[in-house]
Amino acid sequence: MPKFQLSSWLPRLPTQVWILAAGRFLSQSGTGFTLFYAPIFFVDRVGLSATAVGIGLGIGSIAGIFGRVLGGSFCDSKFWGRRRTLLLATMIAAVASFVLAATNDFAGLVAGNVLMGFGVGLYWPPTETMVADLTEGDRRQEAFALTRLADNLGLQVGIIFGGVLIAVTGNYRSLFIIDGISFIVLFAVVWSAISETYKPSTATDASPKNLKNGWMVALNDRTLLVYASVNILFTLYISQIQTTMPLYFSKFVPVGTSEMGFSTGTITVLFAFSTFLTVALQMPIVKALRRFSHPKALMISALLWGIGFIAIGLTGMAATGNLFLAVLGLSFLSLATVAYTPFASALVVDLAPDSLRGVYLALNSQCWAIGYLIGPPLGGFALDQGKLGADNFWLGLAVSVIVAIAILQKLDPMLKAKIIAKKQLL
Repeated sequence: MPKFQLSSWLPRLPTQVWILAAGRFLSQSGTGFTLFYAPIFFVDRVGLSATAVGIGLGIGSIAGIFGRVLGGSFCDSKFWGRRRTLLLATMIAAVASFVLAATNDFAGLVAGNVLMGFGVGLYWPPTETMVADLTEGDRRQEAFALTRLADNLGLQVGIIFGGVLIAVTGNYRSLFIIDGISFIVLFAVVWSAISETYKPSTATDASPKNLKNGWMVALNDRTLLVYASVNILFTLYISQIQTTMPLYFSKFVPVGTSEMGFSTGTITVLFAFSTFLTVALQMPIVKALRRFSHPKALMISALLWGIGFIAIGLTGMAATGNLFLAVLGLSFLSLATVAYTPFASALVVDLAPDSLRGVYLALNSQCWAIGYLIGPPLGGFALDQGKLGADNFWLGLAVSVIVAIAILQKLDPMLKAKIIAKKQLL
């Protein structure tokens, strides 16, 4: 019987990719410490209203949009490059964490969230672009899968240990301090172990004119815009899992003779199971789908989203077997997520001119910002319509998958033509 070797399962990637993944794990662990607990802290301990906290978080999201724009431009500039942009992002995020740890009023909340949103916005373009620079072909898909795996693992470790820390000490401010320390550690990792990855021969000058021209090229790339339309749909789908679905499970899923929904404990176990699947299946799914073109892999992801949403809708409609349907739905949605994230990033890299990878990946990151801007209010509106509207919302999302597949079918030949034209220019 052949022995299992871990080295045969792990992808063979450049050392810097592994170091970057380790840094992202540390950073996301810090983020996990504050992700779910920040609103509770600012309402219960600082004494702000839920509306004020929502406004503060929303302002941070807007700052993140500007951060992504600047981060993409800096990545492709001769002066800043990928490494300096990432170092700047980690410094700003660390300062933001300490500001939030010291916050006692609304002004501090806004200041901290503006800094954090801007820092995180700066963070994503360089970290994604570095992965693209260091890998090629199938290895690029595996590299994106590895870094997403590190993100997910770090986030869950942070959430778990953050909850334990709150349960033991009740000290919410320490969570922000730990988050700040995680960004400082990431700064040290990048400073000491990550080299600049941009190519001087293709890097653009950092003058405002050229930075503006880079964004004009991206925004006039028809293939990229077609992809962005379907990418916003996918990110909207992911936002529903994290924001709308827990409330749906607790309010609209009949359990036995009760109409009260799943308990908090059951919901926690369900999402812990979903996270486990996401982590466990990330690398195997990428290896299984890499023989397909990026749009075709995303079509498979879309089909999985559709099946998952149908199962979630049936969870609320069925008289019995609700827990089984919830597990089934979350299983398909976990598969859909791991089939989506690596191929989406790799698609953008294939599409981008080498000198504009930062800008193109920043625009890809903006899709997440837009999806999360639209998704939560849309889901909240659906739940406010009562049980009929809540149940049918998931079926509506399943129907929207048809639109996503149609766009991807149109995108496939467009992308192939772009890649051929790009190779001819080399």
